[in-house]
Amino acid sequence: MVPLSQLLPGQSGKLVSLNPERALDQRLMALGLIPGMPIVVVRRAPLGDPIELRFNETEICLRAEEARAILVDVAADCPLPRPPAP
Repeated sequence: MVPLSQLLPGQSGKLVSLNPERALDQRLMALGLIPGMPIVVVRRAPLGDPIELRFNETEICLRAEEARAILVDVAADCPLPRPPAP
């Protein structure tokens, strides 16, 4: 599991969980985002904040700070980049 903020444009993962007591998570659930749903990072703003996301037919933008609090399981076909070996 990794924070959603670590995914690069084009990478995807499945939402692990949402906290129904957080206002942002309540809003995401109202938009149809539920645990287990695939979520794709569409693009990032030039300075990396905000992040555009897609799930189902919905596209939203989140601040990087908000995306850090959301955990996803990274899709096997979109692994996170690894740093180059020294």
